[in-house]
Amino acid sequence: MRVLHHSWLDAGSRLVRIVLGEKRLEAQLVLEKPWERRPDFLRLNPAGTVPVLVEDRRPFADAVAIAEYLDETHAEPPLIGGEPAARAEVRRLVGWFMGKCEREVTRLLVGEKLYRRFLRMGETNSECIRSAHHNLRTHLEYVGHLAERRHYLAGPQFSLADAAAAAHLSIVDYFGDIAWERYPAAKDWYMRVKSRRAVRLVLADRIAGLAPPRHYEKLDF
Repeated sequence: MRVLHHSWLDAGSRLVRIVLGEKRLEAQLVLEKPWERRPDFLRLNPAGTVPVLVEDRRPFADAVAIAEYLDETHAEPPLIGGEPAARAEVRRLVGWFMGKCEREVTRLLVGEKLYRRFLRMGETNSECIRSAHHNLRTHLEYVGHLAERRHYLAGPQFSLADAAAAAHLSIVDYFGDIAWERYPAAKDWYMRVKSRRAVRLVLADRIAGLAPPRHYEKLDF
């Protein structure tokens, strides 16, 4: 049985779950709280980070590495592309969202709104939240810029780049922090992405006591 160790509002976990959904691959989900550093989990990944995929008793760590592994071992539908230039562009955008967007937006909001405010794991830093909101504008404008020219972010077909962007923006949207009406091109792209079965499975997640806004799952916002 394929097992995915994941965590609340973790973009890497969401990325892998979207890939699993696109590939129509079943996986048992195991919720991890990485800060607990469970010995059994650390034996799977000494770094103590999620996600971790266990397949045929072999653990795989790092979201992008897992996503590429799944794309290579389950060819349909392809999520990285066939031509070298197309693959390079998908990987560039995956790096943008899993690196730059993670550092500048998602990590700040999850740290402040989930861990510190909701789970009471420290004092909330409002400056971090303001910084994340300021940086978010750049990322939404960039998504809109790409979507106006390519339909999906890396080209005409849904790819790992779209999965990575959706993983992050769905987390930000869970907190109700995106004024979608200000970014019509990004909103149109996200509506297309939200209609996909793989993404909708992720959007069904809820944290008890921390509900998303009413528009969260609606295709028409």
